[in-house]
Amino acid sequence: MRLALPALLAFVAFVAVSAAPGEARAIERQHHFGLDPSLSLLKVDDKPTLSTGFGIGAHYTYGIDDQFNFMAEANGSIVAADQKQDTPTSPHTRPAQVMHALVGIGYVIDVLRWVPYFGILAGGYRLSGGTLDNALYIFGGAAQLGLDYQLSRQWAIGVAGQQHFLLTKMSTYPSYTNVMLRFEYMWGY
Repeated sequence: MRLALPALLAFVAFVAVSAAPGEARAIERQHHFGLDPSLSLLKVDDKPTLSTGFGIGAHYTYGIDDQFNFMAEANGSIVAADQKQDTPTSPHTRPAQVMHALVGIGYVIDVLRWVPYFGILAGGYRLSGGTLDNALYIFGGAAQLGLDYQLSRQWAIGVAGQQHFLLTKMSTYPSYTNVMLRFEYMWGY
């Protein structure tokens, strides 16, 4: 029993040291480029259910300093692949596709192997297809929250969520959400 306590303490110490975070990795002037497959959820005001689909995006991030990043991204999602004008009385507000291009600023909350962050972005949205008569071009913004895990100095994976605000059509499209997986390559540190 006397040997069990020191062995247990040694094991706990080993696990604690092994689980400790690696060195700081997010630094100024670091570039990030990545691909983002996404789950997309669009709420249309006159539709009882969410339009749900999948998309793909790309992002670029540049470290302005240790805490702040410039962020740019583009995404295209199919939110209702089979949405069409079923009857003459079907509402003309239900798009099949949503695309957006945004730029903004992000704040890195902590700088470890796990990198939590949030950001605010603004830009343009294009809604098309489905029951829309013509494509809609909308100004809006997004709030983003994410968590990346740095596999090495060059590669990271992560997950992020975005809540979009289609500002010029908020009454028709009150909610648009993306949940993304992130695969990222980094350079320039």
